[in-house]
Amino acid sequence: MIENNSSSSIATGLAGELTDAGHRLLVRVYYADTDFSGLVYHARYLEFLERGRTDYLRLLGVHHSELVDGKLGESIVWVVRRMEIDFKSAARIDDVLTIETRTAEISGARVRMAQAIKRGDDLLISATVEAAMINGAGRPRRFPAEWIKLFQPQSQE
Repeated sequence: MIENNSSSSIATGLAGELTDAGHRLLVRVYYADTDFSGLVYHARYLEFLERGRTDYLRLLGVHHSELVDGKLGESIVWVVRRMEIDFKSAARIDDVLTIETRTAEISGARVRMAQAIKRGDDLLISATVEAAMINGAGRPRRFPAEWIKLFQPQSQE
């Protein structure tokens, strides 16, 4: 039984933590993440990276469900516009991975995030992801002005 924890503090723990450079999230590799070779299947890294970006936004106060529900005046969703991934080394079942996410660059309508997946000090994956927001008709939308400051790139660790 968890005592003295509100559901928001539990959610914050599940969402990782904000750091001076951006965000950090720990994940464990499960059997379902691996392929027949026992290594993490390449597409699973995309899911790990997505979790890192989503929880980074969540801790910054940007919630996907609120955006789609019209918090900004209309239904808005995030879309990945571009992604570059370098696979350096493989993860295996039971590894504990660290997903690091930081804002590399932001403009009025796009954000570029730099991400890394590490096992301890070993870099397994490096990625750059460019994302934008669109409305229900598929038209691009600008970020609210307060997001520009919120997402400002931080120094690298």
